[in-house]
Amino acid sequence: MALDILREKGTRLEDQQFDWRDLVRAPISKLDDDAFTRVRIILMNGLEAGALRFQHACARMNADLRLPLARIRRVEHFQQTLINWLLPPDQSALETTIAYEQAAIEVTAHVSLNEPDPYQAQVYRFGMLEDFDHLYRFSALMDRLDGKDANNILQGYTDIRQGRPTEVEHRAPEDDLRDPYLKETASPLTKLHAITITDAEQQTHDYYMNVGPQFADPGARMLYAEIAAIEEQHVTQYGSLQDPAESWLEKWLLHEAMEVYNYHSCMRQEENPRIKSIWERFTDYELGQLHFVMDLMRTIEKRDPEELLPIELPDPIRFESHRDYIRETLSLELPLRAQGIRFITADQESPQSPSALYRKRLNSKGSPSQMVASGYRWAPGTELRAQAESMKLV
Repeated sequence: MALDILREKGTRLEDQQFDWRDLVRAPISKLDDDAFTRVRIILMNGLEAGALRFQHACARMNADLRLPLARIRRVEHFQQTLINWLLPPDQSALETTIAYEQAAIEVTAHVSLNEPDPYQAQVYRFGMLEDFDHLYRFSALMDRLDGKDANNILQGYTDIRQGRPTEVEHRAPEDDLRDPYLKETASPLTKLHAITITDAEQQTHDYYMNVGPQFADPGARMLYAEIAAIEEQHVTQYGSLQDPAESWLEKWLLHEAMEVYNYHSCMRQEENPRIKSIWERFTDYELGQLHFVMDLMRTIEKRDPEELLPIELPDPIRFESHRDYIRETLSLELPLRAQGIRFITADQESPQSPSALYRKRLNSKGSPSQMVASGYRWAPGTELRAQAESMKLV
């Protein structure tokens, strides 16, 4: 059943309350819970982090909005805390990394399939093939460091195979900017997609920057450094899809609508009843926050926020395996490169182009992603082989 976000008011901001026992719940199981429950947790943690980041920046630029932003930001912080603390304590940083890449691949796959703007859909497919290769590289690292099979985390939903090689993903800044949608003509879904993927990728970048230095292995440290650099490029790419002519308040309104959309998508598909109740509660919280911002827009900008929002939410994000679609995209678009705001094939890229020269300099002493995955081919049971080998050494 579609959610009428203009009629449904949700929970009033004044009633959005927490206590410490409410915030710190029992975590999910990394093996027994479905992998897409973890994908939803990772996605919504990233979107809450993105909400906080946006609202802090907005407050620095808008004196009249500082108090209302601070009120909502406090709730957003607690929402993020509750969600992020659902991740299991026995899940290693590398296992969490595998889960982050699965979330990026499957969510971006859905968005690219359902994006109404053909150009923006192409941008999402372009980035998806790069995240797909990141999963392969981190899976190789897990096999090398821990002798573990990444599929224990992926649960068979997502392939482990090479995408566009990470070593060729490095681009000069001018080749990471994309053509933005136009706020007057873009579909509301286009706007929700752009904010969703930008915030999700920003979370991944920040996580890799934080956990990368915690590894003792030099290859692991370099791999996190390399892929974090690509995630920064992705944030640049997806962030540039948004129309810079939107006002701060307009962007805030769209952020709140995006959160309603994504929480509602999670609620519709969650099979764990304990986690589902959280998505239901936070859908109501975000509806309350959305209507709070709608009232601000009417008061401050004298605009009707209903002109910017869909009457009903679009069809929810589908949290499911997109294996066939990704394989098809790999077969058709793997050789693509970026040149300015457009995409070209590898043979059209000049060796003297800004991106080619930038790549050559970065990779002049080798590519960590190539070194880590050298000789790696995923096959079921690699963790058993590693265990057998270790037993021989005892």
